[in-house]
Amino acid sequence: MARRSKAREVALQMLFQVDMNADVDGRMVGGMVREALDDDELRDFAMQLFCGVMECRNELDERIQQIATNWRLSRMAATDRNVLRLGAFEMLHTDAPRRVAIDEALELAKKFGSEQSAQFVNGILDQIPGRENEASSQESAND
Repeated sequence: MARRSKAREVALQMLFQVDMNADVDGRMVGGMVREALDDDELRDFAMQLFCGVMECRNELDERIQQIATNWRLSRMAATDRNVLRLGAFEMLHTDAPRRVAIDEALELAKKFGSEQSAQFVNGILDQIPGRENEASSQESAND
């Protein structure tokens, strides 16, 4: 498994824990990361993903909900919901190429989700423009 893929996996597990149990706090999350990853660079990456998703959660949820018109977020499987949040965050708020963010999300969906998760996740993330698409749209609008 690629190094950063492992960090994404840990970030997803933390997001899932917080989604399922509101009593999980920052100290617990930090402990989970330290236990799961032995490399400081990967720990930092996992925490950046986790904190970024948590910080942008409302925006990410709105984006996902706009696309998943027949699915309320609360009705989605928790794993799928958090894979979508993580993938959307990477596409919209990091330098990760759009295709990489989607591919990584699909791998997480296959590993942790149901048989249909990867197809579901792909169908939604594929409709979210990446940072480069949004930037060019903004530039066109400003011209």
